Amino acid sequence: MDPLIILVAGIVVVVGGIIVFKLHPFLSLLLAALTVALLTPENLTYEFFLGKGMTATEALKLAHKSIGERIATEFGNTCAKIGILIAMAAIIGKSMLDSGSAEKIVRSMLKVTGSKRAPIGFTLSSFFLTIPVFVDTVIFLMMPLAKAMGMKLGRNYLLLALSVIAGAVMANSYVPPSPGPLFLIGAMNVPIGLMMICGLLLGLCTITVGYFVAVYLNKKYDIPLRDTPDARLEDIAALAQKDDKDLPPLGWAIMPALFPMVMICIRSMFEAFVKTDGALTSLPYLNKAIDVILFFGDKNIALLTGALIALFVLIRQKKDDKSKLTAFVQNALMSGGGIILITASGGAFGGMLQQSGISQRIAELSSNFQLALIPLAFLITMIVRTAQGSATVALITASGILSGMAQQANLEFHPVYLCLAIGSGAKLIPWMNDAGFWIICKTSNLTETEALKTIAPMQSIMGIAGLIITMLAAWIYPMA
Repeated sequence: MDPLIILVAGIVVVVGGIIVFKLHPFLSLLLAALTVALLTPENLTYEFFLGKGMTATEALKLAHKSIGERIATEFGNTCAKIGILIAMAAIIGKSMLDSGSAEKIVRSMLKVTGSKRAPIGFTLSSFFLTIPVFVDTVIFLMMPLAKAMGMKLGRNYLLLALSVIAGAVMANSYVPPSPGPLFLIGAMNVPIGLMMICGLLLGLCTITVGYFVAVYLNKKYDIPLRDTPDARLEDIAALAQKDDKDLPPLGWAIMPALFPMVMICIRSMFEAFVKTDGALTSLPYLNKAIDVILFFGDKNIALLTGALIALFVLIRQKKDDKSKLTAFVQNALMSGGGIILITASGGAFGGMLQQSGISQRIAELSSNFQLALIPLAFLITMIVRTAQGSATVALITASGILSGMAQQANLEFHPVYLCLAIGSGAKLIPWMNDAGFWIICKTSNLTETEALKTIAPMQSIMGIAGLIITMLAAWIYPMA
């Protein structure tokens, strides 16, 4: 069966299940994954595993696995990537809200930016933080601040939430050492320094576009800050009325979020720029200190440490009431557990789509397109991203197609522009087959329909703006 037909069937099941039959997203996504797996011929699955560099024996063994086992494997792979992160981020977010840390940070930010410019501060903060830190981690840690700011201002919650998302998703596509751009520069043979400079410039342009789109969407849709088990509005309102002296000191308030971000940043920079398997220095104590820093720079360890710090700050603020700590953590984990299940089922659906051979099918269809390389790079990435959900798979697919074309063609512009076009295409179109869509949707407390009306168009417009700016830059300053 043609992978395109399989894709359509999967879309019908997931969209129909959630919107028409009002099924829980977890069930709809699993049913869609099952549908795709049932419709996928074994030979397509075999070819998929061969394409991942496995031997014929290994590929055949994996293709012969039962459908349930393959779905469970993709479900588990997604959990392995984000399970601990989401659970710890849920504890950090709820602890920062309940201890007054988020309120303290919001008040401090307002003193610098003023209430009118607060969304701009959120956009820039999330953009620069996502360069060294995994995008989901930044969203987990900044969304509680958006909720606290929304309660503080009494308006514009959607604008604040979209500002966080706009900055984070664009840095993730353009600026090394984020994983996607790092892969691109290797595949397209582009210097990392040049990609960092160009990615920063393009990223700042596109998040400016995203900010104005967010302003428009905020005026069009009246989406309030909602009551949720992990962030009750009455609790946030009570904190907003507290005196500064009853809130944690700013240093302690920012530490649960700052520590993991700094540690992850250091490790990311180290892995990107330091290439050695031996001792870095001749001083054993210094080497040991570096090992400790790198240990805490692992994203799972960093978030776990951040959660412990957040709980310490909470206990420090609630000296007279420590008896409810266990119940507090349980409530936070229950909230995070729901996000993990939905995100992992989205990963299972995307994994089954990949095994259907949809990326290869799209590559075949686009192989004879007589288009300029920059819009072609954007178009291929956009189609693959929209079809199977994973921005990383879209980046890999597009670079695999275009790296050969770029080497054969007599390019009149630097290949860095192809990287930027691919990064722009990876923003279109986020929907229910993307695990990141569910993370953003659930942490911001938007419904699926609201997310499709706001987050999806904002990201898509930023991606299109990125393409237009890239083409103009390649024409005006080709660097050939």
